[in-house]
Amino acid sequence: MLGFGLSIEPQLWTLLFVMIRVSATFIAAPVFGAVSVPLQVRIALAGAIGVLVLAAHPIAAPTQVFAAATFLAVAAEALVGLAIGFVLQIAFAAPLVAGELIGTSMGIGFASAIDPQNGKSSTALGQFMMTLLTLLFLSVNGHLMLVEMVVRSYEVLPPGAPWIAVDRLRDIAIFGGYAFSAGFLLALPVGFLLLCLNLVVGMLSRSAPALNLFAIGLPMSLAVGVVALAIAFPAMGDYMIVIIHEGLAAAEHLVLG
Repeated sequence: MLGFGLSIEPQLWTLLFVMIRVSATFIAAPVFGAVSVPLQVRIALAGAIGVLVLAAHPIAAPTQVFAAATFLAVAAEALVGLAIGFVLQIAFAAPLVAGELIGTSMGIGFASAIDPQNGKSSTALGQFMMTLLTLLFLSVNGHLMLVEMVVRSYEVLPPGAPWIAVDRLRDIAIFGGYAFSAGFLLALPVGFLLLCLNLVVGMLSRSAPALNLFAIGLPMSLAVGVVALAIAFPAMGDYMIVIIHEGLAAAEHLVLG
């Protein structure tokens, strides 16, 4: 018997309690948290992983449903899952930063589309790079590593154990700057070439003021940007894999300490 005369099977209540952390991770994490993923799929995945967690670790759920300790335990579980997914989401923001920088330099910053990851408008180039990063994330089995990390988190951070410490919150805040540094490094090859092109166009505007730079500069920026992207994509793909591993390593450090 649980609070206020409500009776729930202990196994079912324990499974629902375990699904809180897994569901919170899926809400904040990339790929799983995309708006294009149906809610039924997320619930089914959370239930399946919850069964695996119960088979691997003995979890003791709170016995009283409507109690202050239960609400605090649920909030703590949700906070752990959101923190794990949020760290990965920080790493996945790097291609958006790189897309904004390159798109603005090429003169196509006005071209935007709905991002299927978060349902918000983003530049077309940033969305393309985000899609490429998602495919690379799946190709290196990043989604399986994330699921394994969530399962292992119950061994290191069991429900009811204190986990929020100053050093871990500081690490999350410090890792927040990684999205900007990785985005700048990702856009560096193409961005530097476009910067040199803008310098050349600027010198032409000073030497020949009567020259119509709008009719010359924009086509040149588009052509040079497309060619530079085609040449730099192999190196950018390699660095995207580094971004994925850095995000997974930061999430693992958050869990394991």
